[in-house]
Amino acid sequence: MNDPVMEVFGKTLEKTHIWLLDLMRELDWEDEHKAYTALRSVLHALRDRLSVAEAAHLAAQLPMLVRGCYYEGWNPSGKPVKERHKEEFLAHIKSAFRNSEGIDAEKVARAVFRVLAKHISDGEIDDAKNILPEDLRRLWS
Repeated sequence: MNDPVMEVFGKTLEKTHIWLLDLMRELDWEDEHKAYTALRSVLHALRDRLSVAEAAHLAAQLPMLVRGCYYEGWNPSGKPVKERHKEEFLAHIKSAFRNSEGIDAEKVARAVFRVLAKHISDGEIDDAKNILPEDLRRLWS
């Protein structure tokens, strides 16, 4: 007998694994935990710069497991944050890798954005990008 709950969790685990493999290919990494840290740090930095409504719209297109890490620790009050420059955005990613040598935060951000663009609708990507200041929008190219 199939357990529908286990099927749901199995599917989200599979989708999440695909996203992480895509990110590992983008970054030429072999460490899935490092890829997870990259995905999580960029998603958190992005989420905090979107309006609450847009953050929720983006989350709706994430695999359930990724959506959980996206919302982890989120406090929607005071969002979006007022930090509007690329250096401030990248500092959040660097802090997630503070114990790792040689991590290029901009390369990580661009790779995560390419993975998002591969798996999320163009309309939602455009909506998220258009909320961001030009300095951050350039990271999506």
